[in-house]
Amino acid sequence: MKLTRKCLALCLVILSAGCASGAGAPLREQTRVVLDTDANNELDDQHAIAYLLFSGDAFDVEGITVNRTRGGGDVEKQAEEAERIVRLAGLERRFRVIRGANGSFTEIAPQLDRPDFDGAAAVDLIIREAHEPASEPLVLLPVGKLTNIALALKKDPSIARRVRVVWLGSNYPEPGEYNQENDEGALRYILDSSDVAFEIALVRYGTPSGTDAVRVTREEIRARMPGKGPRAREPVPGRNGGQFTTFGDYSVDLFEHITLDGTPPSRALFDMAAVAIVKNPAWARSRRIPAPRLAADGRWSERPGNPRTIVLWEHFDRDAIMRDFYAAMDRPVLAR
Repeated sequence: MKLTRKCLALCLVILSAGCASGAGAPLREQTRVVLDTDANNELDDQHAIAYLLFSGDAFDVEGITVNRTRGGGDVEKQAEEAERIVRLAGLERRFRVIRGANGSFTEIAPQLDRPDFDGAAAVDLIIREAHEPASEPLVLLPVGKLTNIALALKKDPSIARRVRVVWLGSNYPEPGEYNQENDEGALRYILDSSDVAFEIALVRYGTPSGTDAVRVTREEIRARMPGKGPRAREPVPGRNGGQFTTFGDYSVDLFEHITLDGTPPSRALFDMAAVAIVKNPAWARSRRIPAPRLAADGRWSERPGNPRTIVLWEHFDRDAIMRDFYAAMDRPVLAR
């Protein structure tokens, strides 16, 4: 069944590439990805999910997993919001949202020998997809806390050489940041106890060098998003009430119910920027550093001689990312 779906997806990509670019155009290989999200937290997760699902020419989406962070309720609430976006994309028959961890890495790790540990379904999916034969590593794209990812690496260390983790989080080298604070134990495990390829799309609140700079105003969303995306089979109830048949209309509603900040008043689409740099690395700058240490007080210390290295992504091209996002909304290629 898996092979059949992949063959169908490849055929669709070939056909769409031929129609769009002519018979002689080179084909772009899709990136295999599992998105891990705390979807009910704010509104950037929802836009990241839609961007991923509407970029089927670039991504082979192997799964969507969720976890709980302190905003947005338990893992069931996080799953319900992710499922809204999948339904608005008309892809509920293709994708199941897989429930992950409510608790933290340090709470759950001692229970990994139990079949019903907290987050087992998401962890097992990550491990299973990592072991699928492929020419390139599976991209794990966590845009919330790192619990599910760290648990998968702890349960099956052999997947470290088969995956690439691109995490949205951290104000490094400054302390703090929401995703980091929600499970610092998971981050420490990945930095100190695993040799997995680890990259951070930095947040850096209030600075132009992080994903916080990928901002949109309410007026821009009102102008660009109404009616965008495929039409759902049936109306989907929104998180804030109402009924929606397109993600574009739901995007407008999400922005109507969120507090804006900055000058001009706007909201950052942090998580969507992480999807964007996996799609096109030219939309940010990357540099490799020795993996630093995260202390118990949440502060960073450098380890210049550390042979373990990680990649930092910063200086995101806001305009290029938003142009591509709107293009995906205007002409979605649905993931299959």
